[in-house]
Amino acid sequence: MKPDTAPSSVTPAEGLWVEGELVRDLMRTQRNTQSLGLLLVPVLLAMLWQDVPKAGLLSWALFTTTIAAVRFAVLRMYLRDVENAGAEAHIAFLHRWWPVWPASSVAWGLSTLLFFDRVPLQDQFVCWLALAGLAMFASVTLSSHLATMRLCLDALAVSALAAMAWRMGVELRLAGPVQHWWIVILLLVFWQVLRLTGLRQHLTLRKNYELQYRNNQLIDSLTRQTQAALDAVEIKNRFLASAAHDIRQPVHALGLYADWLGSEPEMVHEIAPKIVDATKAVNTLFDSLFDLARLDSGKIRLTIEPMRLDKLLHDLELQYRPLAEAKGLAFRVHAVPGTVTSDPILLQRIVGNLISNAVKYTHRGGVLVAARATSRGPRIEIWDTGVGIPAEHQREVFREFFKVPGHAGTEDGFGLGLYIVARLCHILGHPLDLSSRPGRGTVFRLLVTPTDAAQAIYRAASAVDRLRQGRLDPVGQLSVERRGAGVQAPQQPAPQA
Repeated sequence: MKPDTAPSSVTPAEGLWVEGELVRDLMRTQRNTQSLGLLLVPVLLAMLWQDVPKAGLLSWALFTTTIAAVRFAVLRMYLRDVENAGAEAHIAFLHRWWPVWPASSVAWGLSTLLFFDRVPLQDQFVCWLALAGLAMFASVTLSSHLATMRLCLDALAVSALAAMAWRMGVELRLAGPVQHWWIVILLLVFWQVLRLTGLRQHLTLRKNYELQYRNNQLIDSLTRQTQAALDAVEIKNRFLASAAHDIRQPVHALGLYADWLGSEPEMVHEIAPKIVDATKAVNTLFDSLFDLARLDSGKIRLTIEPMRLDKLLHDLELQYRPLAEAKGLAFRVHAVPGTVTSDPILLQRIVGNLISNAVKYTHRGGVLVAARATSRGPRIEIWDTGVGIPAEHQREVFREFFKVPGHAGTEDGFGLGLYIVARLCHILGHPLDLSSRPGRGTVFRLLVTPTDAAQAIYRAASAVDRLRQGRLDPVGQLSVERRGAGVQAPQQPAPQA
């Protein structure tokens, strides 16, 4: 027996759940239905005992109680194996055992052979009243599953009409009283009324379960959104606490240097560089904050155009070489001529953040920035001989506010640099690959595939939507590959490209 067909507007998952609940509702009513049917068997036996051949009456009673016993056995199997299972198990169970319901209806319909035009009218009336009560009870209790209800009503009506046709056509040869035909007409009308009533009852139940499913989905969605909002508040609280701590250090240093300079102006040449360094630290922190705010608000502006890759790297060299040499690090740049299609400002921000990290976490050796031509397109590589990133943290470093435990230098930032890199790489469509070994160094490889402006705008907007829903995973958006043990970063300063 096939499940009821769900409306076209219902999703497959919703249709399956609703169908399972309708079957569950059907099975919940079966014990009461069976009990009522069994109670009526001795009533009919007592009423017809004096007027009906005993063999036929007992045969009917045996057949009816056997079917009832089978239904009770099916109900016990359901309670034992299926009651707590999912929708698919409920539907499969009904599909396997559906014949027992119309079989019971046939047994009761055949009782018409025992009393129709064979017993006094008052006994016939009581028997017809019992059948009508069973039929109405079936239309109500079985209406949760439309196909089952229709099969039972049809089996009951057709078997009763067949018994009446045998009596009227074969045994009486259509010579019976005219009220026989009125009974047939009333039976046909009653049959159709019950089918229509059962259909309306079924549609009401189905709508209720569909509404319940959608309410549950809405509650789950609201729960997830509420949790996402609470998580966002917690993250922002941690962020504000971290920001206050990180900004306080250089600002406090600026205050001390200013007081020192006021009391000892002759030391201006010694104090001025320290003030400049503290100011740069504050500017760097605020740059990260502004980048994060633009990404989270979706107000980032994209200008996709061709640009010279070698010029980009040489501009960055002018910016970061003094920082590297001030730490005693070798800084080399090797760039092949060529053009790439991307946003010049954002691409410079990505590569600049990666170079800044390389310089920050390298204490001896050097940094190499190289551009290479590959079969997939130009690729920018940033090599360093720094502290490296342990394998268990190589995904986490791209998450918001994450700082590798025990890394010297992490106290100087928010843990936003690589998070912003991940977000920008996703927007521009530039896959990023990370390889690192603790104590040996790290290499980032950025494949500068041509950026499609429309796709970039769509990715930026969708990232903001997922952020608001608490589902943004910058690592999942990137093609970030971990090769913690596969590639060895250079030991010597800046290997030749």
